Amino acid sequence: MSRLEILATGPMTTVQDIGRRGHAALGVGRSGAADPRSHALANRLVANPVGAATLEVTLGGLRVRARGPVTVAVTGAPTPVRVDGRGAALDEVLHLADGAELSLGTPARGLRTYLAVRGGVDVPPVLGSRSTDVLAGLGPAVPGPGDLLPVGPAPAALPNLDHAPTAPVGADEVTLRVRFGPRDDWFTEDAHRALLSSPYEVTSRSDRVGARLSGPALERAREGELPSEGMVPGSLQIPPDGEPVLFLADHPVTGGYPVIAVVCSDDLPDAAQARPGTRIRFVPWR
Repeated sequence: MSRLEILATGPMTTVQDIGRRGHAALGVGRSGAADPRSHALANRLVANPVGAATLEVTLGGLRVRARGPVTVAVTGAPTPVRVDGRGAALDEVLHLADGAELSLGTPARGLRTYLAVRGGVDVPPVLGSRSTDVLAGLGPAVPGPGDLLPVGPAPAALPNLDHAPTAPVGADEVTLRVRFGPRDDWFTEDAHRALLSSPYEVTSRSDRVGARLSGPALERAREGELPSEGMVPGSLQIPPDGEPVLFLADHPVTGGYPVIAVVCSDDLPDAAQARPGTRIRFVPWR
């Protein structure tokens, strides 16, 4: 069996797949890849099913060594890729010989990069998923230097050796479509206008749980707190300071602050790639 030896992880590297679905009623969130588009592309390039586990790398810095020959692909935030010190390409199939080292630099834009290995990262699943949920503490442990991650059996299909056309990942400003509700009536009309007319900025307090935004505070039309109610990815929850928190992959299943709007699910990969300092503009989802 081939393995990936972790030499360095950068700011954060986790194992992610498409998440553990169907457990929200038990208080278990979905988790999974924060940018499912880049995760799916990486798996497609090496002929894995979309549900195969990859390594999600935040702001680069990952170094791995192949223990046995492996076929890999790197997608997502554009980062320098090197194999044994030589430059390699993003969004293409790479064949690593036994002992070869692959390293990722800091992405020029965007936040999260994905490393897929043919056969998938074959750590034991928890509740049907190999995803690490950093909020709930579920799933495999966060990898560290010296860890050996097993690689699963290669699928029958051949890797996609053609260059895959991809849309640019990461930007200085991101536009996200929103639909008001379910608690938009807790906010003033001025708050509604501010959300759709003013830019917000992703702060350094953001993580896989949510993007914490700075910008105009959204004024409430009523006081008090809500009983805890269900949350979904893309919820724009407004805590007492009035600045939105955009829930991402490891969001809590319930929350007590009102949600003024929800971001279109198709736009969440763009939100997941918004690094600190990125401007966010919200527009009506029609």
